Amino acid sequence: MAKQKRGRFQSKLELYAVRGIVGAFGLLPRRASMNFGASVGRFAQKFGGKLNRTANKNLAIALPNLSEVEKQKIIRGCFESLGRQLGLISQFPKIKAEDAHDFLEVEGKENFDCAFARGKGVIFFTGHFGNWEIFNLVPPAFGYVMHILVRRIDNPLVENYVESLRTRFGCRTIDKKTSARTMFRLLQNGEILGIVADLNAQEREGVFVDFFGIPASTTTGLAKLALRTDAAVLPAFVIWQPDKQKYLLKLEPAVEFDKTEDDSSDVRELTQKVTKVIEKFVRLHPEQWMWIHKRWNTRPPEMPSLYD
Repeated sequence: MAKQKRGRFQSKLELYAVRGIVGAFGLLPRRASMNFGASVGRFAQKFGGKLNRTANKNLAIALPNLSEVEKQKIIRGCFESLGRQLGLISQFPKIKAEDAHDFLEVEGKENFDCAFARGKGVIFFTGHFGNWEIFNLVPPAFGYVMHILVRRIDNPLVENYVESLRTRFGCRTIDKKTSARTMFRLLQNGEILGIVADLNAQEREGVFVDFFGIPASTTTGLAKLALRTDAAVLPAFVIWQPDKQKYLLKLEPAVEFDKTEDDSSDVRELTQKVTKVIEKFVRLHPEQWMWIHKRWNTRPPEMPSLYD
C-alpha cells in the first residue's frame, strides 16, 4: 500500500513539474518563449554530461571528420533546437491552428495534395528533427485530421497532460503498441498517419539498414503498413530558419517503392529508402537533429557495442 501511495505522489510531483515548466514558458509571448527556450537549451547542455557524451559519440560515428569545434557547435544547436521546440509547445494552449502562418512556412504542399488524392492513405514520416511536434498543428490548419503514432509516457498524469497539448488542434494519437489493424484500417479509409521513424529499434522490432554508413536497427512498422495498404509515404521535415525566425515545413514527393514476392526484402528496401531521406536532412541541418539519442544502440549479433 505504501509503495502505491509513493508512486501516486511521485506521479503528481512529475505532473506539477512538467506543468510548471510549460506554464512558465507559456507566460511569455511566442517569439520570446522560443528564444528563451533556445537559451535554456544552451544552459542545459553545460550540465548534460551523459547526453553530451552520447552526442559526441554519435557524431564520432556518423561524421568522424568533424573538428572538435564543429562537433560542439552541432551539439549546442541540438540543445537549442529542443529548447526552442519546448518554447513553441508552451504556446499551444493559447494559439489557434490558423495562427500557424505566423511562425511556419510550407513548401511542397502539392506533393501532399497529389498523394492524398490517390485515396489510399498517406503516411507522413519525419525524424526527431527541427520541431516534430508541430505536426500536431499543421494538418488541422489545412482542414485535415492526422493520427500520430506515439509512445505513451509511463506516468499517466503526465501522459494525459501531454495528450491534451498534442490533440489541442484536432490531431489524434495512437499508441504504438496498439493493434496494427487500427492503423491498417485508417489507411485503407484514405486517412493520414504520422510516424517518427529515426529511433533505435529493438532487434525483434526492426531491421538493420544503413544510416551514415553504419548498420542501424530501424522500425519496420512504416514499411509494412505502406506495402500492405499501398499508402503514399511522404517525407515531411520541419526546419528552423534563423534568418526568418520561422520554421519551414518541407514536404517532398512520396517515396517510390515496389512490391515483389519477397516480403522481407521489400520491407528492408523501403525502410532503407526512408532512412536515407532522414539522413539527407540530418546532413543538411545536423544541428537540428537529436544527437543525444543512442541511435546505434542495437547491434547485429556479430558486432560489438558502440557505446560504453
